[in-house]
Amino acid sequence: MGCCDETTARVPDTDVSRRSLFKGAGLIASVLSAGQAAPAIAQGRQIKLAYCSQLLCGVPYEVARSGGLFKARGLDVQFVYTRGGTAAMQALVGGAVDYAATSLDVAIQAYANVGADIRRFAVTGRLPLFAIATAPRTADKITTIKDLEGRTVGINALGTADHALTLYLLKQAGADARKVQFATMGVNLLEALRQGQVDVGLVQEPALTLVKRAGGRVLMNAMDLEQAKSHLGGSFEFMGVAVRAKEIEQRKPEMIELTQALADALKALREMSGEQLSAAFPKEMTTGLDLKEFGEIILAHRESLYPRSVTIDLDSARRVQQSLIVGGLIKPDASISGLHDTSIAGG
Repeated sequence: MGCCDETTARVPDTDVSRRSLFKGAGLIASVLSAGQAAPAIAQGRQIKLAYCSQLLCGVPYEVARSGGLFKARGLDVQFVYTRGGTAAMQALVGGAVDYAATSLDVAIQAYANVGADIRRFAVTGRLPLFAIATAPRTADKITTIKDLEGRTVGINALGTADHALTLYLLKQAGADARKVQFATMGVNLLEALRQGQVDVGLVQEPALTLVKRAGGRVLMNAMDLEQAKSHLGGSFEFMGVAVRAKEIEQRKPEMIELTQALADALKALREMSGEQLSAAFPKEMTTGLDLKEFGEIILAHRESLYPRSVTIDLDSARRVQQSLIVGGLIKPDASISGLHDTSIAGG
C-alpha cells in the first residue's frame, strides 16, 4: 500500500468548475498575509501536472488550485489525476505531462532502476502516509515493532514502498524479518484487520482512525513527526514535484513560479479550518467521505505531514533511499545524487 498506489487513488470523473475555482480563490486569499505582491497573470500555455490522487498527498496542490494560487503566479495548471504515483511518473517520462507530483520512493525507483532522466525540485510532504496498527484483539499482546516476530502483518502488496519501510523498521528495532509473515490483503485490509484476520496491518487514513476507534493499538505512526524522529531518525521526504531534466533551462521561470505557488499553499493550509481544507478538493474526489471527519484528519496531521518550506531536505531523502535498499527495491550501490535539483528552491 504505497501512498501513491492505484488502490488509494480517488480520481475525479469531471473537471473542476470555474465557479469552485474562483470561490476557493477568495477563501485562500483571505488567509494569506496581506500585502503580498503577485506577478501579473500571463496568458501562457496550459501546464499539465500529474499526481497520484491520494487525498492527503494532494492537500497542498488542491489548496493551490482551488485558491487560485497558481493563477496568481501567472500559471494555467491543469491536474491530471492518475491512479497511483507510478502512473504519474510514467506520464512524465513518456511526455504526456509537464510535471509529476509523486512520493520520493517512486522518483528514486524511476531514476535508479529505469534510468529516467528526471529532476525533483520542490517538496510538499515530509512523511509517508501510513501507520502500523494492531488488530483490536492483539492490542494487548503486541506493543512494539519487535513484537511483530511470529505475527502476520497485512499489507496491500509485496515489494511496495510501505512494505520496504516496514522491513526497515524491523531492522531498526533489531527484529528478525524472516520471522514475520506478510499477508497481501489488497483493498480489504481494513476489514481484515478489524476482524482480526491479521495481527497487524499497514493502514492509511481514514483507516487508521477507524482501527483506533475499534480498539487497535498504533505501534508506529509515520504521519507523526515525533514518532518519525524516534523510529526513522527524522523526516522522511515524501511528496514532491519532478520535471524532465532536459527541459529545466527552458522551464526555469515557470518552475520558480510553480514552486512559489506551492509554498503559498503550504502557508495557507496552516490557517484553514478542516471544513475549508476538505472543500478545496473536487467533489468527485470526496464523494462518499465524511467531510467533517476528513477535515479533522487533515487538521490532526498537517503540522507533521506538510513542511513549512518547499526546500529539498537531502538528509531526509537519504533516509528514504536507505529504506528502499533494505527493502530490496533498489540496489545497495544505487546513487540518487543527480536526482535533486536545488537550484529552484534551495537545499
